[in-house]
Amino acid sequence: MLNELVTVVSAGLRAPFDSVGEFFHLGGWVLKWIVLAAIVMWTLIIERYWYLRRVLPGELATRRAEWKARPERRSWYARRVREQLISELKVGMNWTLPLIRVVVPLAPLLGLLGTVTGMLEVFDAMTAQGQTDVRAMANGVSHAMISTLAGIVVSLNGLYFAVQLSTRVQHESERLPDLLRTE
Repeated sequence: MLNELVTVVSAGLRAPFDSVGEFFHLGGWVLKWIVLAAIVMWTLIIERYWYLRRVLPGELATRRAEWKARPERRSWYARRVREQLISELKVGMNWTLPLIRVVVPLAPLLGLLGTVTGMLEVFDAMTAQGQTDVRAMANGVSHAMISTLAGIVVSLNGLYFAVQLSTRVQHESERLPDLLRTE
């Protein structure tokens, strides 16, 4: 009785991992590259959110204190220092956004690569058999469709967050001159 229960529980716990493994097998070798692109993209997105939420307020306070500590703020030199402080903050906010903008369109391109390689597998199966073998063709079609689907899903998720991050950075950048007033 106990052995049967352990077998059922272990099979239930193993089932999601088996289906993920099967998904990777059906998606072909390109799917691994799409997953790698997704990991890179999500790492960059999470880092940007962490920076904007945790690091940026401290940097703003430091730059503002540095600006307020200046004895005069109206000269040409003081204005250049102010521009430098604003520029440094903008560079910090935009640091990894270009990388995110590269990875987002890369995912569907990898999916397209999977589509092409999957269809090549279909044609290879057709020419090797001399006839249409449904089982041999199904493997290539699954590689094509699963990699395309994965590339599009990764890209759509990344696109949403990339636009949201860009909007937030633009909003924060527009606030910078008000935080460092020349008075």
